[in-house]
Amino acid sequence: MPQNKRESLIYTVLMCFVMVFWMSYYNVTLMYGGFSMEVLAAGWLGFPFAYVFAMCCDWFLVSKLAKGVAFRYLVKPEDPTLKKVVCVSCCMVVPMVVIMSLYGACEGAVHTGAWSSVPMNWLLNIPKNFVMALPFQLLVAGPLVRFLFRTAFPEGKVLA
Repeated sequence: MPQNKRESLIYTVLMCFVMVFWMSYYNVTLMYGGFSMEVLAAGWLGFPFAYVFAMCCDWFLVSKLAKGVAFRYLVKPEDPTLKKVVCVSCCMVVPMVVIMSLYGACEGAVHTGAWSSVPMNWLLNIPKNFVMALPFQLLVAGPLVRFLFRTAFPEGKVLA
């Protein structure tokens, strides 16, 4: 886990990249009804905007909220690292899925012009995204990013 603000920013950049990349392609694949070259192009074109939006939401809003909830209600600082990681990850996924599902519904409305369908699409997207985001975060993205982060930045090597 990151030890200071600089490490936290680097970790967030990496984690956001992996999660937004995966979830962007997942959502575009759902929208197109299958994987194709068209999905690759659409996912890649939409990725930069989704990434910047997710980074801002994560860094300025969700991270502080999630850590506050996790450390106030679910874990104590002396708990095992794995328990803290799982609790904070779960607390991060829930609000990010809600926010990014709204982002996706609005992005869809930009392309189709069907703004009246945004609330229903948002509500329908939340469970679809949650069932993909939580397991992916806990089983793939979290371990991968922690490994890459600690390989590139051994503990105590990034200055505060």
